[in-house]
Amino acid sequence: MNDRTARIESWNELLIDQFGWHWDHQLRERLAGLRDDEYFWEPVPDCWNVRPRGTGTAPVQAGSGAMTIDFAMPPPDPAPVTTIAWRLGHVIVGVLAMRNASHFGREPVDYFTHGYAETAAEALAQLDEEIAWWQAGVASLGEAGLARPCGPAEGPYAESSMARLVLHINCELIHHLSEVCLLRDLYLHDLDRRREDAGAVT
Repeated sequence: MNDRTARIESWNELLIDQFGWHWDHQLRERLAGLRDDEYFWEPVPDCWNVRPRGTGTAPVQAGSGAMTIDFAMPPPDPAPVTTIAWRLGHVIVGVLAMRNASHFGREPVDYFTHGYAETAAEALAQLDEEIAWWQAGVASLGEAGLARPCGPAEGPYAESSMARLVLHINCELIHHLSEVCLLRDLYLHDLDRRREDAGAVT
């Protein structure tokens, strides 16, 4: 337990801190310096990715701008491996932006109307913006707001409390962004291997 956590007394503050501490002290630093080659890197064949419009082969290619994200409905079994670009797109839109729109006043957005980032830097800027909106929205709930039902935006979970939604989204953020960090580690070590292979050939 850190000193900040020891001073927190309300459930609202605890929920904000659950993700906020992880983001401020671990995740965001691990995402710094993400390059475009890492962002789009496909570690295995037939990955789902974010691609220039018209170049994808997935059954569904969603997006409003120059880039689209690969999808299928329903998803295949097993589902394809997804890239850093895809995972960030999912977090930005499906985990955060759609919830920010449903509950905290953001303009409406979904996988088809979002403009997916063309660069890693743009994706991180989108992520920073949506996380700031989410954290501010959770803070605005106060104790009473956490107890209210989520409402129809959450479909079959409409009667679940906002507190349950916040816990779910925090878990989604931590696990998906940890996956991104692991892909960065794999990319780095694969790059070292490729350089070694290239040196052996020459």
